Amino acid sequence: MKTKILLLFIFTTIGIGARAQYAGLSNEEIGKLKDLIKTDPTAKSAFEPFQTTADKALTEQPNPIEKITTEGKLAGDPDKIKTLKAVEDANKIYALALVYKLYNNKTYLDKASEYLQAWARTNESTGDPIDETRLEELIAGYDMVRNDITPESKKAVDHWLQEIADGELNSKYMAPGKGTAINNWNSHRIKIMAMIAYTLHNDKFGKIVQNELTKQIAINLYPDGNGYDFTERDALHYHIYTLEPLITAAMVIYRATGKDYFNYESEKGSSIKKSVDFLVPFVTGEKTHGEFLNSHVAFDRARAKNGEKDYQAGTLFKPLSGIHVLEQAAYFNSKYLAAVQQATPAGSSHNNDWELILNKARKQMGGN
Repeated sequence: MKTKILLLFIFTTIGIGARAQYAGLSNEEIGKLKDLIKTDPTAKSAFEPFQTTADKALTEQPNPIEKITTEGKLAGDPDKIKTLKAVEDANKIYALALVYKLYNNKTYLDKASEYLQAWARTNESTGDPIDETRLEELIAGYDMVRNDITPESKKAVDHWLQEIADGELNSKYMAPGKGTAINNWNSHRIKIMAMIAYTLHNDKFGKIVQNELTKQIAINLYPDGNGYDFTERDALHYHIYTLEPLITAAMVIYRATGKDYFNYESEKGSSIKKSVDFLVPFVTGEKTHGEFLNSHVAFDRARAKNGEKDYQAGTLFKPLSGIHVLEQAAYFNSKYLAAVQQATPAGSSHNNDWELILNKARKQMGGN
């Protein structure tokens, strides 16, 4: 039996002053973002939905749920519907935190703290990364306000998030021999643990996360850019679904430590970069792919039978669905911006512009 690793509430920074933000935006980056919103119409347009969400959240009450339940549930399942409604709070927390940091209006901070405390009191870790990946925006929002809320609130939220991270570290889904220990589930697990580790400045946990990430790159991704998830599901949808959390984890770690896991290659030659490059021609339209034709997963067939159109075998991959990965990757290498522009129809926009605005505000690795 695997020995449970207990890291609960081992914080390396208790009693130490405020430290930088790596999952959200630092104070310096907030300043850059504020300037962009003032001077760049695209940035202003991308920010406006967050302002709207934050203002609406001021008039609403938190809606935390004891256990997040979406994984393995078909569209229309009552538990899934209830969960999806509850986790809308994550976006509200992010928006409240963002508006507070930009304009220093304590009303937004107090409301963000109210939401965070409600979740800390109510939600319990399940160790299910597909469910808990939905906390991403909540963690990023908390990272931005952690230094500003009361010590009591900070202690409660820190404790809850470390429980989430410990639950993921010791997740039953990561037992040796389980497909979930190496597929996209593990990628999402690593993302959540990385975001929490560097939000709480838990250096010991951060080192564990880095080790988990290198192992996942070696086993989940292939030297030719293909990967376990694409092979198992015959769907670029799942190639994307494993890359998005891996890039997020790599970005947080790079921002915190300077270590580059985007370009890092495993001993067998696999890397996140190669797997992003594998996706590029499908996003630009140079290649096409019929999704799920040879999926080995019964749940894919169940969703198709349930009438979920994106999971019908043979449905052509939609290039726009891959743009967000390329925008994420552009943080590490600006060359991906050309593919983003090529994939975006002239005169149109998409829902991921915010990632590009964040890249302008964040200190980037860049590259050509």
